[in-house]
Amino acid sequence: MSTRTRRLLLLVVWVIPIAGVVWWATKQRAPTFPSSFGGIMALVGALALYAVATLMRGERWLRILRRSEIGEASRGDAYALVPVGYMGNNVLPARGGELLRTFLLGGRVRATKRTILGTILAERVLDAVALGVILVVLAAGLLRRLPKPNEALVLAGVALLVLLVLGAAVAFLRYRERLVFVLRALAPMAAPSKQLLSRFGLVLLLVSLAIWGVEASVYMAVGHAVDITLSLRDGLAVVAFTNAAALIPAAPGYIGTYDAAVIFAVDAVSSASKSSVLSYLLLLRFVLFVPITVVGLGLLVVRYGGLSRIRAARAAARAEAATATA
Repeated sequence: MSTRTRRLLLLVVWVIPIAGVVWWATKQRAPTFPSSFGGIMALVGALALYAVATLMRGERWLRILRRSEIGEASRGDAYALVPVGYMGNNVLPARGGELLRTFLLGGRVRATKRTILGTILAERVLDAVALGVILVVLAAGLLRRLPKPNEALVLAGVALLVLLVLGAAVAFLRYRERLVFVLRALAPMAAPSKQLLSRFGLVLLLVSLAIWGVEASVYMAVGHAVDITLSLRDGLAVVAFTNAAALIPAAPGYIGTYDAAVIFAVDAVSSASKSSVLSYLLLLRFVLFVPITVVGLGLLVVRYGGLSRIRAARAAARAEAATATA
Protein backbone atom coordinates (compact mmCIF):
# COMPACT_ATOMS: atom_id res chain seq x y z
CA MET A 1 0.00 0.00 0.00
CA SER A 2 1.47 3.31 -1.08
CA THR A 3 1.97 6.25 1.27
CA ARG A 4 -0.68 8.23 -0.62
CA THR A 5 -3.21 5.40 -0.29
CA ARG A 6 -2.54 5.09 3.44
CA ARG A 7 -3.04 8.80 3.91
CA LEU A 8 -6.31 8.73 1.99
CA LEU A 9 -7.52 5.75 4.03
CA LEU A 10 -6.57 7.51 7.26
CA LEU A 11 -8.38 10.64 6.11
CA VAL A 12 -11.55 8.62 5.48
CA VAL A 13 -11.29 7.01 8.92
CA TRP A 14 -10.99 10.48 10.45
CA VAL A 15 -13.71 12.18 8.43
CA ILE A 16 -16.54 9.64 8.88
CA PRO A 17 -16.93 9.94 12.68
CA ILE A 18 -16.41 13.71 12.58
CA ALA A 19 -19.09 14.10 9.91
CA GLY A 20 -21.47 11.89 11.87
CA VAL A 21 -21.07 13.91 15.08
CA VAL A 22 -21.42 17.23 13.24
CA TRP A 23 -24.58 15.97 11.49
CA TRP A 24 -26.05 14.86 14.84
CA ALA A 25 -25.19 18.20 16.47
CA THR A 26 -26.90 20.20 13.72
CA LYS A 27 -30.15 18.33 14.44
CA GLN A 28 -30.22 19.47 18.07
CA ARG A 29 -31.24 22.72 19.68
CA ALA A 30 -28.46 25.24 20.39
CA PRO A 31 -26.45 24.21 23.46
CA THR A 32 -26.77 26.17 26.69
CA PHE A 33 -23.97 26.80 29.14
CA PRO A 34 -24.12 27.34 32.91
CA SER A 35 -24.46 30.92 34.14
CA SER A 36 -25.49 30.27 37.74
CA PHE A 37 -22.98 30.32 40.59
CA GLY A 38 -23.49 26.59 41.22
CA GLY A 39 -22.92 25.66 37.58
CA ILE A 40 -19.77 27.78 37.30
CA MET A 41 -18.37 26.36 40.54
CA ALA A 42 -19.07 22.85 39.24
CA LEU A 43 -16.87 23.62 36.23
CA VAL A 44 -14.17 25.06 38.49
CA GLY A 45 -14.35 21.87 40.55
CA ALA A 46 -14.06 19.76 37.39
CA LEU A 47 -10.92 21.65 36.36
CA ALA A 48 -9.42 21.19 39.84
CA LEU A 49 -10.18 17.46 39.83
CA TYR A 50 -8.60 17.03 36.41
CA ALA A 51 -5.49 18.84 37.67
CA VAL A 52 -5.34 16.35 40.57
CA ALA A 53 -5.67 13.40 38.14
CA THR A 54 -2.85 14.85 36.00
CA LEU A 55 -0.56 15.21 39.02
CA MET A 56 -1.35 11.61 40.00
CA ARG A 57 -0.35 10.50 36.51
CA GLY A 58 2.93 12.38 36.87
CA GLU A 59 3.69 10.68 40.19
CA ARG A 60 2.82 7.27 38.73
CA TRP A 61 5.18 7.84 35.81
CA LEU A 62 7.94 8.93 38.20
CA ARG A 63 7.59 5.64 40.11
CA ILE A 64 7.85 3.67 36.86
CA LEU A 65 10.90 5.67 35.77
CA ARG A 66 12.71 5.06 39.04
CA ARG A 67 11.76 1.39 39.05
CA SER A 68 13.33 1.22 35.57
CA GLU A 69 16.56 2.65 37.02
CA ILE A 70 16.14 6.07 35.44
CA GLY A 71 16.92 7.72 38.75
CA GLU A 72 18.03 11.01 37.22
CA ALA A 73 14.44 11.77 36.24
CA SER A 74 13.18 14.51 38.52
CA ARG A 75 9.69 14.86 39.90
CA GLY A 76 9.46 18.22 38.11
CA ASP A 77 10.12 16.62 34.72
CA ALA A 78 7.70 13.77 35.38
CA TYR A 79 4.94 16.17 36.39
CA ALA A 80 5.65 18.69 33.60
CA LEU A 81 5.99 16.22 30.73
CA VAL A 82 2.59 14.65 31.34
CA PRO A 83 0.68 17.80 30.21
CA VAL A 84 3.25 18.28 27.44
CA GLY A 85 2.45 14.77 26.24
CA TYR A 86 -1.29 15.39 26.44
CA MET A 87 -0.82 18.60 24.48
CA GLY A 88 1.00 16.62 21.80
CA ASN A 89 -1.72 13.96 21.71
CA ASN A 90 -4.35 16.69 21.29
CA VAL A 91 -2.68 18.45 18.36
CA LEU A 92 -0.63 15.70 16.68
CA PRO A 93 -1.82 12.47 15.02
CA ALA A 94 -0.92 8.96 16.18
CA ARG A 95 -0.46 9.97 19.85
CA GLY A 96 2.55 12.11 18.98
CA GLY A 97 2.67 13.41 22.54
CA GLU A 98 4.23 10.15 23.73
CA LEU A 99 7.19 10.72 21.41
CA LEU A 100 7.45 14.30 22.67
CA ARG A 101 7.82 13.03 26.22
CA THR A 102 10.40 10.50 25.09
CA PHE A 103 12.55 13.00 23.21
CA LEU A 104 12.41 15.71 25.85
CA LEU A 105 13.16 13.48 28.83
CA GLY A 106 15.83 11.69 26.79
CA GLY A 107 17.83 14.90 26.67
CA ARG A 108 17.88 15.11 30.49
CA VAL A 109 18.73 11.54 31.55
CA ARG A 110 21.25 8.90 30.52
CA ALA A 111 18.66 6.26 29.62
CA THR A 112 17.99 5.32 25.99
CA LYS A 113 14.92 6.62 24.19
CA ARG A 114 13.61 3.07 23.89
CA THR A 115 13.72 2.55 27.65
CA ILE A 116 11.92 5.86 28.26
CA LEU A 117 9.28 4.98 25.69
CA GLY A 118 8.94 1.63 27.44
CA THR A 119 7.98 3.40 30.69
CA ILE A 120 5.25 5.27 28.81
CA LEU A 121 4.04 1.97 27.34
CA ALA A 122 3.89 0.60 30.89
CA GLU A 123 1.58 3.51 31.77
CA ARG A 124 -0.64 2.62 28.84
CA VAL A 125 -0.71 -1.03 29.98
CA LEU A 126 -1.85 0.03 33.44
CA ASP A 127 -4.53 2.30 31.99
CA ALA A 128 -5.73 -0.42 29.62
CA VAL A 129 -6.04 -2.99 32.42
CA ALA A 130 -7.76 -0.52 34.76
CA LEU A 131 -10.21 0.59 32.08
CA GLY A 132 -10.82 -3.03 31.12
CA VAL A 133 -11.73 -3.87 34.72
CA ILE A 134 -14.08 -0.89 34.94
CA LEU A 135 -15.58 -1.65 31.53
CA VAL A 136 -16.30 -5.27 32.38
CA VAL A 137 -17.61 -4.58 35.88
CA LEU A 138 -19.54 -1.34 35.40
CA ALA A 139 -20.06 -0.67 31.71
CA ALA A 140 -21.60 -3.99 30.72
CA GLY A 141 -24.97 -2.26 30.35
CA LEU A 142 -23.52 0.13 27.80
CA LEU A 143 -22.02 -2.72 25.81
CA ARG A 144 -25.38 -4.50 25.71
CA ARG A 145 -26.90 -1.45 24.05
CA LEU A 146 -24.49 -1.66 21.12
CA PRO A 147 -26.08 -3.03 17.94
CA LYS A 148 -25.75 -6.81 17.76
CA PRO A 149 -23.90 -7.99 14.64
CA ASN A 150 -25.65 -10.47 12.37
CA GLU A 151 -24.26 -13.95 11.74
CA ALA A 152 -22.76 -13.01 8.37
CA LEU A 153 -20.80 -10.18 9.97
CA VAL A 154 -19.53 -12.47 12.73
CA LEU A 155 -18.42 -15.08 10.18
CA ALA A 156 -16.70 -12.40 8.12
CA GLY A 157 -14.89 -11.19 11.24
CA VAL A 158 -13.76 -14.73 12.10
CA ALA A 159 -12.55 -15.27 8.53
CA LEU A 160 -10.62 -11.99 8.63
CA LEU A 161 -9.03 -12.98 11.95
CA VAL A 162 -7.97 -16.35 10.52
CA LEU A 163 -6.44 -14.64 7.48
CA LEU A 164 -4.55 -12.22 9.70
CA VAL A 165 -3.17 -15.08 11.80
CA LEU A 166 -2.11 -16.98 8.68
CA GLY A 167 -0.53 -13.86 7.23
CA ALA A 168 1.39 -13.26 10.46
CA ALA A 169 2.59 -16.87 10.45
CA VAL A 170 3.78 -16.61 6.84
CA ALA A 171 5.52 -13.30 7.56
CA PHE A 172 7.25 -14.80 10.59
CA LEU A 173 8.53 -17.79 8.63
CA ARG A 174 9.68 -15.64 5.71
CA TYR A 175 11.25 -12.79 7.69
CA ARG A 176 12.15 -14.64 10.86
CA GLU A 177 15.71 -13.31 11.13
CA ARG A 178 14.60 -9.71 10.64
CA LEU A 179 11.80 -10.13 13.17
CA VAL A 180 14.19 -11.56 15.75
CA PHE A 181 16.49 -8.56 15.19
CA VAL A 182 13.57 -6.16 15.65
CA LEU A 183 12.37 -7.94 18.79
CA ARG A 184 15.86 -7.75 20.30
CA ALA A 185 16.01 -4.04 19.47
CA LEU A 186 12.62 -3.52 21.14
CA ALA A 187 13.50 -5.53 24.26
CA PRO A 188 14.36 -2.40 26.34
CA MET A 189 10.83 -1.11 25.65
CA ALA A 190 9.27 -4.23 27.15
CA ALA A 191 11.34 -4.25 30.35
CA PRO A 192 9.29 -1.61 32.27
CA SER A 193 6.05 -3.44 31.48
CA LYS A 194 7.51 -6.75 32.70
CA GLN A 195 8.15 -5.12 36.07
CA LEU A 196 4.40 -4.66 36.47
CA LEU A 197 4.06 -8.41 37.09
CA SER A 198 4.83 -7.90 40.77
CA ARG A 199 3.48 -6.31 43.95
CA PHE A 200 4.78 -3.01 42.57
CA GLY A 201 2.58 -3.46 39.52
CA LEU A 202 -0.46 -4.32 41.66
CA VAL A 203 0.01 -1.12 43.69
CA LEU A 204 0.27 0.94 40.52
CA LEU A 205 -2.85 -0.74 39.16
CA LEU A 206 -4.74 0.38 42.27
CA VAL A 207 -3.32 3.88 41.75
CA SER A 208 -4.52 3.74 38.13
CA LEU A 209 -8.01 2.77 39.25
CA ALA A 210 -7.93 5.74 41.65
CA ILE A 211 -6.85 8.04 38.81
CA TRP A 212 -9.78 6.96 36.68
CA GLY A 213 -12.04 7.37 39.70
CA VAL A 214 -10.93 11.01 40.01
CA GLU A 215 -11.47 11.46 36.26
CA ALA A 216 -14.97 9.99 36.63
CA SER A 217 -15.60 12.73 39.20
CA VAL A 218 -14.66 15.25 36.50
CA TYR A 219 -17.37 13.79 34.25
CA MET A 220 -19.84 13.98 37.14
CA ALA A 221 -18.98 17.63 37.92
CA VAL A 222 -19.42 18.66 34.28
CA GLY A 223 -22.75 16.85 34.28
CA HIS A 224 -23.83 18.80 37.37
CA ALA A 225 -23.00 22.05 35.55
CA VAL A 226 -25.57 21.25 32.83
CA ASP A 227 -28.12 19.52 35.10
CA ILE A 228 -27.21 15.97 34.04
CA THR A 229 -27.05 13.76 37.12
CA LEU A 230 -24.39 11.05 36.97
CA SER A 231 -23.62 8.73 39.86
CA LEU A 232 -20.07 7.54 40.48
CA ARG A 233 -21.01 4.26 38.80
CA ASP A 234 -22.35 6.17 35.79
CA GLY A 235 -19.25 8.36 35.65
CA LEU A 236 -16.93 5.36 35.74
CA ALA A 237 -18.93 3.60 33.03
CA VAL A 238 -18.82 6.67 30.76
CA VAL A 239 -15.09 7.16 31.40
CA ALA A 240 -14.29 3.54 30.59
CA PHE A 241 -16.42 3.43 27.45
CA THR A 242 -15.24 6.76 26.02
CA ASN A 243 -11.56 6.06 26.64
CA ALA A 244 -11.90 2.60 25.12
CA ALA A 245 -13.37 4.30 22.04
CA ALA A 246 -10.34 6.61 21.99
CA LEU A 247 -8.26 3.57 21.00
CA ILE A 248 -9.91 3.70 17.56
CA PRO A 249 -7.73 5.62 15.06
CA ALA A 250 -8.97 9.20 14.99
CA ALA A 251 -7.98 12.74 14.16
CA PRO A 252 -5.84 14.71 16.65
CA GLY A 253 -7.69 15.21 19.91
CA TYR A 254 -9.74 12.06 19.15
CA ILE A 255 -12.22 14.28 17.31
CA GLY A 256 -15.20 12.25 16.17
CA THR A 257 -14.70 8.91 17.89
CA TYR A 258 -14.47 10.34 21.40
CA ASP A 259 -17.43 12.64 20.82
CA ALA A 260 -19.61 9.85 19.48
CA ALA A 261 -18.70 7.68 22.48
CA VAL A 262 -19.61 10.46 24.92
CA ILE A 263 -22.97 11.03 23.22
CA PHE A 264 -23.80 7.33 23.24
CA ALA A 265 -22.62 6.67 26.81
CA VAL A 266 -24.32 9.67 28.45
CA ASP A 267 -27.54 8.93 26.59
CA ALA A 268 -27.35 5.35 27.86
CA VAL A 269 -26.91 6.18 31.55
CA SER A 270 -29.15 9.26 31.83
CA SER A 271 -32.48 10.57 30.62
CA ALA A 272 -31.04 13.93 29.56
CA SER A 273 -32.33 15.66 26.45
CA LYS A 274 -30.25 15.65 23.28
CA SER A 275 -29.50 19.36 23.59
CA SER A 276 -28.29 18.84 27.18
CA VAL A 277 -26.01 16.02 25.98
CA LEU A 278 -24.59 18.37 23.34
CA SER A 279 -23.94 21.03 25.99
CA TYR A 280 -22.31 18.36 28.17
CA LEU A 281 -20.07 17.21 25.32
CA LEU A 282 -18.84 20.72 24.53
CA LEU A 283 -18.10 21.57 28.16
CA LEU A 284 -16.42 18.21 28.76
CA ARG A 285 -14.20 18.78 25.75
CA PHE A 286 -13.25 22.20 27.08
CA VAL A 287 -12.39 20.86 30.56
CA LEU A 288 -10.41 17.84 29.36
CA PHE A 289 -8.63 19.27 26.33
CA VAL A 290 -8.24 23.05 26.36
CA PRO A 291 -6.52 23.89 29.69
CA ILE A 292 -4.05 20.98 29.57
CA THR A 293 -3.17 21.82 25.97
CA VAL A 294 -2.46 25.45 26.91
CA VAL A 295 -0.45 24.41 29.98
CA GLY A 296 1.47 21.78 28.01
CA LEU A 297 2.34 24.29 25.29
CA GLY A 298 3.48 26.80 27.90
CA LEU A 299 5.71 24.21 29.58
CA LEU A 300 7.10 23.14 26.22
CA VAL A 301 8.15 26.71 25.42
CA VAL A 302 9.29 27.85 28.87
CA ARG A 303 10.85 24.70 30.34
CA TYR A 304 11.91 22.69 27.29
CA GLY A 305 12.95 25.24 24.68
CA GLY A 306 10.01 24.94 22.30
CA LEU A 307 10.05 23.36 18.85
CA SER A 308 13.78 23.92 18.30
CA ARG A 309 14.49 21.67 21.29
CA ILE A 310 12.24 18.99 19.83
CA ARG A 311 14.08 19.08 16.50
CA ALA A 312 17.40 18.74 18.31
CA ALA A 313 16.08 15.82 20.36
CA ARG A 314 14.81 14.07 17.24
CA ALA A 315 18.20 14.55 15.54
CA ALA A 316 19.92 13.06 18.59
CA ALA A 317 17.52 10.10 18.54
CA ARG A 318 18.28 9.42 14.88
CA ALA A 319 22.01 9.57 15.60
CA GLU A 320 21.58 7.14 18.50
CA ALA A 321 19.59 4.75 16.30
CA ALA A 322 22.23 4.93 13.57
CA THR A 323 24.97 4.15 16.09
CA ALA A 324 23.02 1.20 17.48
CA THR A 325 22.53 -0.36 14.04
CA ALA A 326 26.07 0.32 12.78
